[in-house]
Amino acid sequence: MALIAPRMTAALPPEDAGKLQRALAGGNDITVFVDGTVHRLTPQARDAVVDILSRFSRGEAVTVSSVEEMLTTSQAAELAGISHTYLRNMTDRGEIPVEYRGTHRRIRLAAIMAWLDEQKKGEQA
Repeated sequence: MALIAPRMTAALPPEDAGKLQRALAGGNDITVFVDGTVHRLTPQARDAVVDILSRFSRGEAVTVSSVEEMLTTSQAAELAGISHTYLRNMTDRGEIPVEYRGTHRRIRLAAIMAWLDEQKKGEQA
């Protein structure tokens, strides 16, 4: 799974920032249109959109990036239903990709889910 590179957008001109700030002060109702179709956002997505718009309204530049969930080896082992030691051995052999944060191993959630899918396919064969 490839991550999309962060995208930075420059601050709005002061006049546009002021207009946006006045619009946001009127309430919390945010309507999103994509290709002419109205979409209702989940509360978390709505809060993120409002946060971005609020930053623009204050004349701030905004950078948006995605974050892929990283698990500790204990979390990954519990999710996979295997022992922590067995998981560490699999990362040592390169069976599950691992990243290091200092001396601590971190495993992408997507990597564990892919390994679990492989195990299920192997059982069905």
